[in-house]
Order: sequence, then C-alpha cells, then structure tokens
Amino acid sequence: MTTSLPKYLQDQEGLSEECKNFFSVLPKEKGWMGSYIYNYQGFWASPRTIQGAIACQQQFQAQDSDIILVTPPKSGTTWLKSLLFVLVNRMKHPVFEQNHPLLDKNPHDLIPFMELTLYVDGHVPNFSAFTSPRLLSTHVPFASLPKSIKDSKTKLVYLCRNPKDTFISMWHFTNNLRLHHKDIHSIEEIFESFCKGVSPYGPFWNHILDYWKQSIEKPNKVLFLMYEEIKVQPKLQLKRLAEYLECPFSIEEENCGVMDEILRMCSFENLSNLEVNTNGKLSTGAENKVFFRKGEVGDWKNYFTIEMSEKLNHIIEQKFQESGIKFSYI
Repeated sequence: MTTSLPKYLQDQEGLSEECKNFFSVLPKEKGWMGSYIYNYQGFWASPRTIQGAIACQQQFQAQDSDIILVTPPKSGTTWLKSLLFVLVNRMKHPVFEQNHPLLDKNPHDLIPFMELTLYVDGHVPNFSAFTSPRLLSTHVPFASLPKSIKDSKTKLVYLCRNPKDTFISMWHFTNNLRLHHKDIHSIEEIFESFCKGVSPYGPFWNHILDYWKQSIEKPNKVLFLMYEEIKVQPKLQLKRLAEYLECPFSIEEENCGVMDEILRMCSFENLSNLEVNTNGKLSTGAENKVFFRKGEVGDWKNYFTIEMSEKLNHIIEQKFQESGIKFSYI
C-alpha cells in the first residue's frame, strides 16, 4: 500500500518485518510529526531518522579535515550552516561575487544532514563530489555519533539556543510540516512532552550537556556556540568560529568588510527573501520557506503562560545548575 504522506511524516510504511520487530521493543511516545517517536540509544526520533543514524554509525568514515555542525533541532541550524559554508569557502567563492552558491541554494543543500539526507532510506552517499574540508551536519547526540568522528581530528561546531525559543520554534516547525496532512498539535500537549524530555533528538538538556562536557574536555574538538551570543556579538562569534576552524580573517579581509558582508549575506532578512527560499523545496519535499519563521530572541514570551514559564525555569535550573551553562532571555 502506498502513502501520499511526504517521507518526513511517514512512520513505519515500507519497513521490513525485521525493522518492525526492532522498533517494537523500543520505548515509544506520541510523535511531534509522525504518529510515534522511539527511544534509541537514549534519544527520541522517528524510525526513518533512527535507521539513518544507524547506517551513518556503521558506514561513515570521517576524515581529519571534516567539519560537522551539530545542533538540537530549531536552534539556528539554517543560519549557522550559511555562515559556516560562506566562511570556509570564501577563497573559492568570494563573498562579493554575484553568483555565490548561497544565493541560489538552500543552506541545507549546501551542508547536508547525515542521518536525515545522506544515509536516510538506505542511501549510500557518494562523497566524491565533496571538496575538502567536507561540511556536514547532524542532530544526533554525542554518544550516537559514528566512532570514526570521535576517533579522528574532525572538528565539531555545536550550536544551541535557549530552551523556550527552541521549543516554540520546534512547535511551529513541526506543525507547519503536518499542516496539510494531519491535525496540528496544541502547544499544551507538546509542551508536556518537551518537559518530559520527549522531543526530536531529546531530551533537550542531555543533548546540550553532553556536547558542553566535550567542549570543555576537548576544546580543539568541539566548539560550543550559543544562538543568542551570535545575535548579540555576531562579528566576535564569527571571528571565534574562523579561528577555531583554522581559517582566521586577515587584517586585509577585516579592513575591506569581508566579515560584514558574510553577516549581511547570511542574515535572516537576506536569506528569507531569496527566490530559492521563498519558492524552493528540499529533496524531502519540505518547502524551504518553513526554515525561515522569525529568527527572533525572546519570541517565547508571545506564547508561554506564567505557569509554563515557571515550570520550564524549574526544569532548566534543575538540569543545568551544576554545568555552568547560562541561558539568556529566559
């Protein structure tokens, strides 16, 4: 039996009996997009995502020059993908050129997700077309990264965002993807799931804490960035990113406005108004425009009740108090 649902909304359609048996023993909860999400290796995801993550673990061979962007979903991934691509490729694609790839390709096409794009649905990626350094991305927790990534000199760039804005962005995003196919979720229902730790790639706090720990223990391996800090000090954080990736800005570049142009080109205003992002689609069938909603800090205040805010504050304090992580605008 075929289904009219786009692939990102499918649960177990097309799975073999062996796969169905595999998922039948995993803990499951009501899904944010599909019917259910399952707990595998301590994180929650759809069957397709888990299969992609397993394939990636088994097959991906990291190179020392690889750069991998890691985020919890809806933490500024699209923005950082654009910044990362333009920064690393600025010699090959000068920022002032008219036909820059970012102007006619969505950032998710330029830096593909490993488990969601490259290894999903049994695909075997062809890396021959990738230039060095290979730019890749993932949402998976640190413990579930392929062993070759952990054992190599591959650099990880981690970006997180304050929990309240992340939640609101994820709630809007998943509802937008469901809109024409299933009923949308109420904010109250999804908020309870998020607080229980049941969210895509969650628990949210575990995801952040594991990469935070790695960034402290191995600062040359993991760079830990916060969305709000990039918003407040974009130049400083861009410079920090360039130095970590060993492609620092020269005095000449700084003087002729290369950093300013990168930030302008990658800004929400510029990206969200490009033709490719207003009318284009990804290979999954998702419209590019769903990745550009507001990009604001503090939007959660338009949705949260006092009770919701206090409940999440309590959880945040409980989960992060010993880590030293401080979230802005909560």
